[in-house]
Amino acid sequence: MGGVVGKGDTPRHSSAATKLEQKMVEAMQQRAQEGTSLRSFNSVIMKFPKIDESLRNCRIIFQQFDEDSNGEIDQLELKHCFQKLDISFTDEEIKDLFEACDIYEHMGMKFNEFIVFLCLVYLLNDPAVSEARKRMGLGNLEPTFETLVDAFVFLDKNKDGYVSKSEVIEAINETSAGERSSGRIGVKRFEEMDWDKNGTVTFKEFLFAFTRWVGLDENEDDDDDE
Repeated sequence: MGGVVGKGDTPRHSSAATKLEQKMVEAMQQRAQEGTSLRSFNSVIMKFPKIDESLRNCRIIFQQFDEDSNGEIDQLELKHCFQKLDISFTDEEIKDLFEACDIYEHMGMKFNEFIVFLCLVYLLNDPAVSEARKRMGLGNLEPTFETLVDAFVFLDKNKDGYVSKSEVIEAINETSAGERSSGRIGVKRFEEMDWDKNGTVTFKEFLFAFTRWVGLDENEDDDDDE
């Protein structure tokens, strides 16, 4: 697994928790109470190839939303998408969703940022969003998104909706008991996830790290055109 931040990009450092982010934390706290079937960090790693293949299939949905085919989905395109799907989101809610996923502040969601968007839409399980999932063709992706939720729940040992450095180290140690390098590996994995450097990892930060861990690249569009 490589580093998360690359190619000279600097991710957004947002300290203020939006209503959307609070809803994410509350949703993860609720899911954590249900528990997870994962028993080791290695069991998460073993699922990488299947998750990678499933997420790459989201490109068709991405291209449908990218109206000007410039490789990014801007806020207006996202609003148009919701209108086409007849989803009643307010402008503020759309703005929150967009800003939560446009982590590099490009004013447009790249493919890997769009993957995070889809997973957050999946997590926010209210009636409007549930209907949107069906219309967006996310039915086949639900097992993949469930795996991502399970992986975060596995790391969130105290079930508070956040992951700390000590929790990541504990998770790595459970897999690599007795290995001297396990502590260093845990610290490295945590640093790859903790983009705003505040000492805790949200589900959104975890998702962005995961898209890089499985090999998704926001510049894949350039490769596809060659």
